[in-house]
Amino acid sequence: MPDKRPEEGLVLGLEGTAWNLSAALFGEEPTALHSSPYIPSKGGIHPREAAQHHASVMKDLISRVLTDPERIRAVAFSQGPGLGPSLRTVATAARALSIALGVPLIGVNHCVAHIEIGRWATGFSDPIVLYASGANTQVLGYLNGRYRIFGETLDIGLGNALDKFARYHDLPHPGGPAIESLARSGGYIELPYTVKGMDLAFSGLVSAAQESTAPLEDVCYSLQETAFAMCVEVTERALAHAGKDEVILVGGVGANSRLQEMLRVMCEERGAKFAVPERTYLGDNGAMIAYTGRIMLDHGVTLPLEESQIRPGYRADEVEIVWRPEPGEIFAGGPHEGGVARGAEGVVEIGEDTVAKRRLNKRYRHPELDRRLITERTRAEARLISMARRAGVPTPVIRDITTDTIVMERIRGDLLKYVAAPETVRVAGETVGRLHAAGIVHGDLTTSNMIVRDGQCVLIDFGLASTSSEVESRGVDIHVFFQTLESTAQNFEDLIEAFIEGYSRVFPDADEVIEREHEIEMRGRYL
Repeated sequence: MPDKRPEEGLVLGLEGTAWNLSAALFGEEPTALHSSPYIPSKGGIHPREAAQHHASVMKDLISRVLTDPERIRAVAFSQGPGLGPSLRTVATAARALSIALGVPLIGVNHCVAHIEIGRWATGFSDPIVLYASGANTQVLGYLNGRYRIFGETLDIGLGNALDKFARYHDLPHPGGPAIESLARSGGYIELPYTVKGMDLAFSGLVSAAQESTAPLEDVCYSLQETAFAMCVEVTERALAHAGKDEVILVGGVGANSRLQEMLRVMCEERGAKFAVPERTYLGDNGAMIAYTGRIMLDHGVTLPLEESQIRPGYRADEVEIVWRPEPGEIFAGGPHEGGVARGAEGVVEIGEDTVAKRRLNKRYRHPELDRRLITERTRAEARLISMARRAGVPTPVIRDITTDTIVMERIRGDLLKYVAAPETVRVAGETVGRLHAAGIVHGDLTTSNMIVRDGQCVLIDFGLASTSSEVESRGVDIHVFFQTLESTAQNFEDLIEAFIEGYSRVFPDADEVIEREHEIEMRGRYL
């Protein structure tokens, strides 16, 4: 459909993926932002009720925003991910407006819109993004024309986890603000902490919190401290792995002041910059759809009516980001040859023949949680490195261990992330196959934790490792590795194929594990 409107015109954005219906205009700045949230009388969001709410208020909401129809250049709408009934209601309205106004239609990915409004509002150009909302919890970074997902929840989103806990205790919806308020007068109790490489899971944490007999204020405090620390740890891992120096927080849960504080402390400790958009642009809002629609329109990305079907499982990494022609910085620091290196968990002092890995206290974590993780991970790492080595898996030789430090043999070679090619990744697959055959899962299988030396792939950094023969645990292990390849390599399909070939060569149950990895990947779709 030809665009005959003036260049200085506006883009109308409609957002309604879940509980909040919102509309806004964008020209040089977002204007006329209005929202009409659906608040369930009891329990969580009911998709059909949310859609009925959106339909009932749509006309009035648009009339408040659309005061000068002649200035509209395009209509943008949230095409997905989201709740099907809500998405269909908004898409129908967007199509009708596009036809009535005679302007192009633009289908916007909801997750990408959160990132783009965050970049616009903060002025950051190439950040690692922690996106924490009701249904989504992801850590993303830009590379080669797409927003790559470094890590994400393996079960439910952070906001949904908080809402689930809140419903259990008859707290109002959404649950996040009520939990944050109660947490201000609470104290720390131990709850499950589940980080798997760059992925995380909240279901076990929420179940334990619901079953706790501690005072509600203490449980709310500890639920926040634990869940947010998991998110910040994964963000730090992505920051260290990718070599970027900016972090932004987006999504509705980003309004939580404690989560903001923890991310700010982590970035200060790493010398990175941190920013969070103003509250107006954190939750689901029409301005983010209008703004993203505007930059898409400026780069010729419109949507024919016949292709405007909703996409409830639409992932950010499926979107071609044509408005960002730069390749995106990755591994900016380059290989480290000696001295002191900073990883996600601590510092590594590299000597002539030995390496000393010392875990650092994390000021963003509660002191009790921090001490527990440092002690547990140091002991487990040394034990499992030795166990893997006895099983024939190439690992460093342990020289000494204290409560927070492991001294081990220095492995000279290249990190796989700098030399990833089918032949090197195939060898990595064989190594992981041997590890799994020994009943060990690494827990943090990234290309930063594999060193290629003399035709071998040596596994390092067993800080999240554990013993397990479960298909699920092995599938998560492989999923972390595949995600790393997808987020950092252009030819990741070839590399994944090479890994599977090597893995299958030495591990008899490889087919079952690879099938489970695919199931785990599908869980990452909108939940």
